Amino acid sequence: MWMMNAADSNTGLKHKQPTFWELFTPKLVTVFREGYGAGQLRADAIAGLTVAIVALPLSMAIAIASGVSPDRGLFTAIVGGFIVSALGGSRFQIGGPAGAFIVLVAATVAREGVEGLLLATAMSGVMLVAVGYLRLGTYIKFIPYPVTVGFTAGIAVIIFSSQLSEMFGLTLNGKEPGAFLPKLLALAEAAGTLNPSSVAVTALTIGTIVVLKRGRPHWPGMLIAVGLGSIAPALLALPVETIGTRFGGIPRSLPMPALPSLSVDKAISVLPDAVAFTLLGAIESLLSAVVADGMTGRRHRSNCELVAQGFANIGSALFGGICVTGTIARTATNVRAGARGPVSGMLHSAFLLAFMLVAAPLASYIPLAALAGVLAVVAWNMVEKQAFAALMRSSWGDALVLMVTFLLVVFRDLTEGIVVGFALGSVLFIDRMSKSIAVETDRPLVPEDVADTTNGGRHAYEAGDAGDADTVIYRISGAFFFGAASTVGAVLDRIADQRRNFILDCTAVPFLDSTAANVLEGAARKAERAGVKFFITGTTPQMRRMLITHGVRPPHVTYAASVEDAQETLRAEALLPPEPSATS
Repeated sequence: MWMMNAADSNTGLKHKQPTFWELFTPKLVTVFREGYGAGQLRADAIAGLTVAIVALPLSMAIAIASGVSPDRGLFTAIVGGFIVSALGGSRFQIGGPAGAFIVLVAATVAREGVEGLLLATAMSGVMLVAVGYLRLGTYIKFIPYPVTVGFTAGIAVIIFSSQLSEMFGLTLNGKEPGAFLPKLLALAEAAGTLNPSSVAVTALTIGTIVVLKRGRPHWPGMLIAVGLGSIAPALLALPVETIGTRFGGIPRSLPMPALPSLSVDKAISVLPDAVAFTLLGAIESLLSAVVADGMTGRRHRSNCELVAQGFANIGSALFGGICVTGTIARTATNVRAGARGPVSGMLHSAFLLAFMLVAAPLASYIPLAALAGVLAVVAWNMVEKQAFAALMRSSWGDALVLMVTFLLVVFRDLTEGIVVGFALGSVLFIDRMSKSIAVETDRPLVPEDVADTTNGGRHAYEAGDAGDADTVIYRISGAFFFGAASTVGAVLDRIADQRRNFILDCTAVPFLDSTAANVLEGAARKAERAGVKFFITGTTPQMRRMLITHGVRPPHVTYAASVEDAQETLRAEALLPPEPSATS
């Protein structure tokens, strides 16, 4: 059990309970209510165009890797992306096909065909709408941080392995296996069919992306890389497989909407896939929204976002698209490009439609090796390398949850990895709680009075502290773990908005886990951007090691033994009002 309270009665944490309509009003409506003019439209148009340039090759690459034609990736980004931005609970979320879904979508297509995939996508959309309206999105945040890092890294490994045959131009005897180890064995057997031209195109694509990211980070590296990777084989007549040779090109318009083939037997057959799509879609979209919040200081509404994701998946299925979710890389690109609100995401979809109408014939010349190179870079960027290393160092428990989740995702199944990781994290939490309980004998039912001289650590009362309007003090009581992290994070997002100094007292916290440390790291970054001095007091040596491992270290935060010591430091730095004189 945990409790968070304020030492400052003026923090204004008591909020009127929001109505249903307030919780589910799209951010688009909120932005228009705030006032939306030509300047905001211009900024959103530039951001939308920037994201569309990134999404164009990526959407086709993800679709091909998922076992469907490249046009279905574009349908997904155009229809699904528009609905996510129009109805979502995040200002900056960009929806579309995501690399995280490649494994699940490819398995569904192999087992149920494209029609089964469309039905599973539509059913997943209905489930996401239900999850959002039932306000269950909050529980998605209970997934421990090591589980999210582990399954993301596992997905990246699977994506990379799925592109090896295209990167090296291998010709396999039969269909490529879906499981990780059989896939590697089949690729090894086909090593003699390696195509040097495909390797050269892949190397050119990856090299261009890496060089441009370092030298010209604002240039559309992926689009330029795919362009160069397409021009070189055409000029040199290299024997590489292209979108045109395998798929016959892409259409120049959206198809007419149509319902997926529906039967009771088929619905039961694809139900496990729909559930897996729902679980992963909810996790991925809310992670993406949290990333946007961390970059902008704004806050999304989880349940409204899930409802939008649900309608987006239904719309995508009607137009022949695949699963839609929030995409972290494209959302971050949207923020960095200067987006002001959801209009940028809607315009990104409009620009993609324009590209498809105008430049569809050119897509036939894109080598599959070039798109494989793009996905190889995406897989590398998906791995949260610093977080992975920090979790491996932080504690044996976090390292265990991380590695079990990672290995199960790679060698077994994505859903199995998440479920087992969550269960293992819960068991470790119970173990930590059992070790953090201290038993005091002969404790009276009603606490007795204690003499001031024995009430250790007392400091003289400072009247200036109580009247200081620039400092807020918060105290957390109880275990600060993944179950409470999202709630505490929501409070921390609000308290530093109008204050110059923030003191967080953890004296009554028996332990915190890596999820909590990650929340505090985000709060410290936000406080630093806002010019707020952030103190953390009362931490044990073990807690401090955990926090420092996860980046909660000076100069982002200052550690102090107690709240009084932090206040004394502020007075010494002249950040608090001077102590009142005896005559005043």
